[in-house]
Amino acid sequence: MRLTAPPSVRTGRRDTEGMAVASFVLGLLGLLVLNLVLGPIAIVLAVIALRRDTPRRSRALLGLGLGIADLVLFAVLASAHGATSWSVWGG
Repeated sequence: MRLTAPPSVRTGRRDTEGMAVASFVLGLLGLLVLNLVLGPIAIVLAVIALRRDTPRRSRALLGLGLGIADLVLFAVLASAHGATSWSVWGG
């Protein structure tokens, strides 16, 4: 008799699809808020999904591009304001 449940086995394909979609969503969200945090996370998730040969390759590539755009946007806006942080709403 087994007292513990067997560990759940997830397919690698399903995991990579989720990573690709999460990369895209976080990259898109990072254009508006927390781009210094969400950009690198989007990049890492996209690279992992691409290395694991995700079926949602285009979504992962979009997430990668958006993650890079997040960091570029942060660099441009931070240098334009002469500070290490910026806000969409000013202040």
